[in-house]
Amino acid sequence: MSDSPRHAFPVIGLTGSIGAGKTLVAEILASLGCLVSDSDALARAALADPAIRAQLVAWWGSTVLNSQGEINRSAVASIIFAAPSATTAQQAAAKQDRLRLEALSHPWIALRRNELFAAALPSTKALVIEAPLLLESAMQDQCDAIWMVDAPFSLRLERVKASREWPEAELRRREIVQMPLDLKRKLAHDVLINDSSVESLRAQVARILSLTLEKHQGKQRA
Repeated sequence: MSDSPRHAFPVIGLTGSIGAGKTLVAEILASLGCLVSDSDALARAALADPAIRAQLVAWWGSTVLNSQGEINRSAVASIIFAAPSATTAQQAAAKQDRLRLEALSHPWIALRRNELFAAALPSTKALVIEAPLLLESAMQDQCDAIWMVDAPFSLRLERVKASREWPEAELRRREIVQMPLDLKRKLAHDVLINDSSVESLRAQVARILSLTLEKHQGKQRA
């Protein structure tokens, strides 16, 4: 895509299933010398931007604000994610609201990500775009490699119950609007399975990062 400049460093697109451990993989990559752009963190920051906040209130009213006048992310989620049992019309309305929120926030996020990457130190190993909707947003064209973090559904459910207090219905509500996991696995260059220890995951990350860097260096020499 044209909203992201090409870089001297390899760009890794990091995505995965909900609760699989993208954040942990991103932290490991950062510890190995990569510069990580956290799309979720940037999305939260975008909601604090006065212009974006004002637009959301214009669309959906003051019910999306909390008692401090800030955007209530749970209230927004209830608008843009339809329940699995929702009618076709309700699902279509939620999708429309989700798409216009993305159209509003994604350029804001891309600008901050590009500013971060432009300031990368020469010692940086790779640039990482950590984004749950990496493939849904067609950001793969900005990446030299696509990594997907995956884990069994039962384990992911256990994690989101513990970390986000989500019931199974909420996980399914969020996941149903994303690209099917089988397709994500097919489109990814590498799939990391996070179903064991942190040490095992770290070993996977280090090995795949080494291979990604070698491949990029080969392309640079060609």
